[in-house]
Amino acid sequence: MSRFVILSGCSGGGKSTLLDALAERGFAVVPEPGRRIVAKELAGDGVALPWIDLAAFARRAVALALDDLAAHRDTPGWVVFDRGLVDAAAALAHATGVSAAEIVCAGPPLHRTVFLTPPWPEIYVADAERQHGFDDAVAEYERLAALYPALGFEVVVLPKSNVAERADLVMRTLAG
Repeated sequence: MSRFVILSGCSGGGKSTLLDALAERGFAVVPEPGRRIVAKELAGDGVALPWIDLAAFARRAVALALDDLAAHRDTPGWVVFDRGLVDAAAALAHATGVSAAEIVCAGPPLHRTVFLTPPWPEIYVADAERQHGFDDAVAEYERLAALYPALGFEVVVLPKSNVAERADLVMRTLAG
């Protein structure tokens, strides 16, 4: 069984906060490829941004997600990825029509349980790196919520609760 766990779901749904809480509890964590790409693009020429060129952004996200997986091949214990390969493949499929399944199958095995943060308008905030609106975030969530089970993942939708309760649920599920 793979130790690579994906935390996915709706933009602005609390993934990064949960990732920080899991890191505090001793998990190895990997930040979202998309946010790292956007920060780098905003500091540079700004071409591969999702609101300018989604396909270029998604191609970079796939490459970065694969690099992240390779970099953690020897990391002991659970490794929790904020988004990662499947989400990047979903974005590339949405932008270009390529098969997300083929991209995911080309990568290393992932844990079969994925944790999704649902749309949560009360905490959603747009910022310089998240310029899309809530409706776009929900549409992306719906694509991911359909794709993960289609790829054979068991989906656990996290409750709209405090971060400690969410982290407890992740830990209980992985221990189970």
